[in-house]
Amino acid sequence: MNKYTITALLANKSGVLTRLSGLFARRGFNIDSISACATEDANFSRVTIVFTGDEYTLSQMTKQLDKLIDVKKITLADEKDSVLRELLLVKVSAPADKRSELIEIKEVYKAKIVDLSPKTAILELTGEPNKLDGFIKVIEPYGIKVIEPYGILELARTGVTALSRGEKCLNDLVDYNESI
Repeated sequence: MNKYTITALLANKSGVLTRLSGLFARRGFNIDSISACATEDANFSRVTIVFTGDEYTLSQMTKQLDKLIDVKKITLADEKDSVLRELLLVKVSAPADKRSELIEIKEVYKAKIVDLSPKTAILELTGEPNKLDGFIKVIEPYGIKVIEPYGILELARTGVTALSRGEKCLNDLVDYNESI
């Protein structure tokens, strides 16, 4: 099984994201991550979907997404040809006697402390998903809810967002004259 990242340009209309995610659900495929936002053109939204499957799954999902009338363009985001980023917020146990170690770890990963209380800290980290995974493993080797040094109390991730490198733009591949 491989992890695939698809980016799509969609008509910016109500219900489009529901129809898109419904395609995956109806076929029994799980979405690992989904991120949606408006684009520089108010008529379009950009969606980045990460899912696990084989090449057949990728082929089927691409074909099915392409059939949706509100999907204007789909592309596979290759890690070599794209910039992929994700945001992580993580609340950790941060007793005063262990904070210097926590600060050292956050410096290595270039994380920021965005909230600090007497017993906890919230850290913010952006980067490639594998960087975030590595940070989580270092910060919490004992598993969720263990109140050891740096025990993770809560975490939230935004989902992957991707753009192709260089001059290639998904928007360039859309005929803006077609009706939305």
